[in-house]
Amino acid sequence: MKTRDRILECALELFNRQGESNVTTLEIANELEISPGNLYYHFHGKEPLIMELLGRFQGEMAALLDPPEDITLDAEDYWLFISLIVEHLAHYRFLFHDLSNLASRLPKLGKAIRDWLNVLKRTEASMLARLKAEGRLESDTPALGQLVEQITLTLLFSLDYQRILGRPGETRLVVFQVMMLVIPHLTPNSRAGAEKLARHFLEN
Repeated sequence: MKTRDRILECALELFNRQGESNVTTLEIANELEISPGNLYYHFHGKEPLIMELLGRFQGEMAALLDPPEDITLDAEDYWLFISLIVEHLAHYRFLFHDLSNLASRLPKLGKAIRDWLNVLKRTEASMLARLKAEGRLESDTPALGQLVEQITLTLLFSLDYQRILGRPGETRLVVFQVMMLVIPHLTPNSRAGAEKLARHFLEN
């Protein structure tokens, strides 16, 4: 692995474990057993490191948030989509530990995150609209707009909430919580199957 990639992987691990604000570039260099000058050759400070990791996160999420419109989705596919989003959020969880503070310190990051959130919410709205068109969902547009906001908040902050409570932060629980938000909006015929899938996610 190239030194630049090793630096990024190490920084991500330390940021996730200790919190970005508690990690210095010197600590990253020491962890990798390279000189601070070697690290500085690749990244002129911590901000470029953070922005590079953000770029990787956005790149990995791009295909997921732009699914083909002409494919047929089974009920399980919708929840797999949520599960994959949660896994990516968990892998880059330092970005969301103290998002308001991080965004205020790094305005470029703040704008990028806001743009990404808009894409995420558009994708969620599109998936809900598809469920409604398929006759699986019956709520009106204002209710679905609020549902998108609730799903987004759950995706962003549920893992941290679990850790505040002293729990390890389980992605399956986040998927279950999102499903519990959506199920009341489903048609009666779709609700029973979704509840069974929700229990499956929680138990496995």
